[in-house]
Amino acid sequence: MIKNITSGIKAYFGAFGLISKLKLWKFFAIPMLISVVTAIIIFGCAYSLSDNIGSFISKIWIWDWGHETFETISSFIGGLIVLVIGLILFKHIIMALSAPFMSTVSEKIEAHLTGKETHSHRNTTFSQQLWRGIRINVRNLGMELLLTIPILLLKLIPIVNIFSTIALFLMQAYYAGFGNIDYTLERHYAYKESVQFVRKNRGLAIGNGIVFLLLLLIPIIGIILVLPLSVTAASIKTIETLNTNNKSQYAV
Repeated sequence: MIKNITSGIKAYFGAFGLISKLKLWKFFAIPMLISVVTAIIIFGCAYSLSDNIGSFISKIWIWDWGHETFETISSFIGGLIVLVIGLILFKHIIMALSAPFMSTVSEKIEAHLTGKETHSHRNTTFSQQLWRGIRINVRNLGMELLLTIPILLLKLIPIVNIFSTIALFLMQAYYAGFGNIDYTLERHYAYKESVQFVRKNRGLAIGNGIVFLLLLLIPIIGIILVLPLSVTAASIKTIETLNTNNKSQYAV
């Protein structure tokens, strides 16, 4: 697991150079625009809602003593809830809507790495790629929200909240990497097979997603570059893993 996480992270080191070498930047124009517009809408709404959520949570404390302290904690938790949910929505929206464009990028990277200009895998249309992206990300969004709620509740418990923060970050990283990896898997596997592949190689997904989330912490530039770099890194490692698996099958 640790080895795969490290491998998923290291793939980013050559991503920028490969994008420039293959002249892929033009394919990222619309996804970049989608990222910026989505970020403005979601985080604008998040900022306006954080105080309201904090005030709602503070009403749970009905006693006078310690009310100010609990209100401060509630404001922090309210802001954190909005930030986490906003981040979850952001990444799944941009990955779903960018699916057809990212699939093209992944295909060109595969052609470069394998030396085969045309592939003999699954052929899909623009609309099928878009629907696949929406289906995968709606599924992942539901799973992520389902797991996020209990993890956020654990933050109310001292000491345990430290581990819950790590768990929350790794869980978000996994589903971010999942979406990036599926742009390549879309040509090779059907929906259910792709889910099984990512589960088997969850370390690669987490490693890719860790850098994905860290990039989003960089104001403006992170939002613009997050998809180009993360998709390229994910494509490199996924193609490498697929080729390794195929060689193993032939060896058997």
